Amino acid sequence: MNPSAKEPRTPGHPLRLWPGIVLVVTQWLARFGLPLIVPAAVPIGAMAALLCGLGIVVWWMFFSRAPRAERFGAVALLVVLMVSAWFLLHPSIATGMMGLMFIVYSVPVISLAFVVWTVASRGLSVRARWASMAGAIALGCGVWTLVQTAGMTGNAESEFMWRWADTPEERLLARGEVAATGSVAEADLGSTWPGFRGVDRNGDVPGERIATDWAASPPMELWRRPVGPGWSSFAVANGVFYTQEQRGEEEVVSAYELTTGEPVWRHRDPVRFWESNAGPGPRGTPTLHQGRIFSFGATGVLNALRAEDGSRLWSRDVAADTGVNPPTWGFASSPLVAGDLVVVAASGALAAYDLDSGEPRWLGPNLKGGYSSPHLLTLGGVEQILQLRGKGLVSVAVADGKLLWEHDWSGDPVLQPALTDQGDVLISVNAGSGIRRIAVDQGSEGWATEELWTSRGLKPYFSDFVVHRGHAYGFDGRILSCIELESGERQWKGGRYGSGQLVLLPRQDLLLVISEQGELALVQAKPDGFAEVARFPALASKTWNHPVLVGDHLLVRNDREMAAFRLAMADGL
Repeated sequence: MNPSAKEPRTPGHPLRLWPGIVLVVTQWLARFGLPLIVPAAVPIGAMAALLCGLGIVVWWMFFSRAPRAERFGAVALLVVLMVSAWFLLHPSIATGMMGLMFIVYSVPVISLAFVVWTVASRGLSVRARWASMAGAIALGCGVWTLVQTAGMTGNAESEFMWRWADTPEERLLARGEVAATGSVAEADLGSTWPGFRGVDRNGDVPGERIATDWAASPPMELWRRPVGPGWSSFAVANGVFYTQEQRGEEEVVSAYELTTGEPVWRHRDPVRFWESNAGPGPRGTPTLHQGRIFSFGATGVLNALRAEDGSRLWSRDVAADTGVNPPTWGFASSPLVAGDLVVVAASGALAAYDLDSGEPRWLGPNLKGGYSSPHLLTLGGVEQILQLRGKGLVSVAVADGKLLWEHDWSGDPVLQPALTDQGDVLISVNAGSGIRRIAVDQGSEGWATEELWTSRGLKPYFSDFVVHRGHAYGFDGRILSCIELESGERQWKGGRYGSGQLVLLPRQDLLLVISEQGELALVQAKPDGFAEVARFPALASKTWNHPVLVGDHLLVRNDREMAAFRLAMADGL
C-alpha cells in the first residue's frame, strides 16, 4: 500500500466527530468558564475536565470509527509524550502539588489540540494524519515545558510565567542590597505589635480609631520597597519593624525603619526552603519580647537576636531537637513567649526552650501535622498552651509540656484557636470542615471537652478569623462571612477578597481586610449584613501576609514587595 495514499473508509461510515467536539467544549467550559462565574468551583471544574478528558479517550478508542492503528497509536503517543514532557518540566511545575496540576492543566489543552486534529485531518493522507496527530499531542504536552510557576493562588490556580523569565526574587538579588544603617532613632508610637496577630494572637487592634472615609482621606503611601519572598508578617516597636524573608540561599531576619522603610540590620542563616505551591522563604513571623527577636524559619532554625542590632544570642535546630522533618509547606509556626520559655511547633510537635540560654526545657507530645502556631490561653483559671495538630486540638501545661486535654477533629490545620467571651474555644482544622465551638472544663476526674456545635457557615482555611461581640468574622472560602456564636448560624456572607487576611478594630466595629489581590478594604464587623465601607489598592500581586496597624502606620507585604501607609485618624487621634 502506498503510505501517502488516503486510507479507504467504509462508505457511509465516516469518523463520528460530534461526541469529541461536545466533550471538549464541555471540558473547557467546566475548567475555565465555570470558575469565572463561581470562583469556588475550581476543584469541581478541574475534576469535570479530567472526566471529559477520559471521555475523549473512550470516544476515540471505541466510538470514533477511526482505524484501529490510529486509535491505539494515539493513546500510545499520548503516554510516551506526556512522560517525555514530564522530564523536561521546570522544577516548579514538576514538584509538589504542581505535578498533579500539570495533568489538570495539560489535559484540556491536549484534548483541544487532539479534537481539532480529528476535524482538520479528515482529508489528509495516512502519513500526514500520523504526523499531524503526533504534532497535536506534542503541542499539548510540550507547551508546559516552556513555563514555570510562581506558585498557586488560594483558589488553586497557578501563576505562570515564561521559563526563561527572572523571578521577583532573582530581580531583587540582581539589584543588589541597600546597605543597612545599623541604627534608628526611636519613635514612640503609643503601642507595639509584638508579633503574629498582635498581643494575644487574636488579630485585635485594641486602641486605634481610623477615619473611614477613604475617598476624602485615602491612605497615604509613605514608602514602598521590594522584599525577599516569604509569608511572614511583622513585629513592630520603637520605630522599627521586623520581618523574615528569603534572599537566595540565605534565610533572613530583617529590621527596617518604620517611617522610611530603610534597612536597619539583617541576620542571615545559610538555609533555603522552597516548594512549588507557595514558593520560597520562611512562613513564620518574628516575635518581639523585651528587646529580643525570636524567629523560626521554614527549615527549623530558631534564633534569639538582639532587637537593636540583630546579633545572635542563641540558636537551635528544632528539626533536629524534635526529630521532625519540615512538612510539605515548611515549618510555619511563629514563636510564642510564655513566661521564661519560648515555644515553637515543628509541624505540631511542641518544643520549649529557655528564653535566656536557648537550652531545651521540654518536648511536648508528638502531635503529628499542622501549620498553626502555639497559642497561650487561660481556661478554667489555668494558663495553658493550645496547639492544633493533624488530629485536632491539644492543650499542654506551660511548665513542663505535659498533656492536659485533647479534642479530636482530623484535618490539616493552619489557623489559630480563638476564645469566646464565655471561655469556650473556637477551632477550624481544614478548608471544608467549618468551625467548631468546644467547651473545656476541669472536674474532679480531670479535664474534659464537649462539642457545642460545628458550623459550615464559616469555613476558613489559611485566612484567620476574629471574634467580636458574640460573633465570628472570617473567610468562608474566598468570601467574608459572619456567624453567631451562640448557635453557629450564619448571619451574612458577602464580598469577594480571595484568600486574604484581616484584623479587627473593635472600638469601631471594623474589619481591616487585605485581599489576596492586594487591595485594602474596610468592612463593618456587625451582624446585620455585609457592608464594605472603603477600598484602596495597596499591593499588586498575591498577598497572604497579615497586615499590621500600629498607631497611624499600616504595614502590608507579600512575597515580593512591602509598603507602609499613614491612615488618617478619627476624632483627631
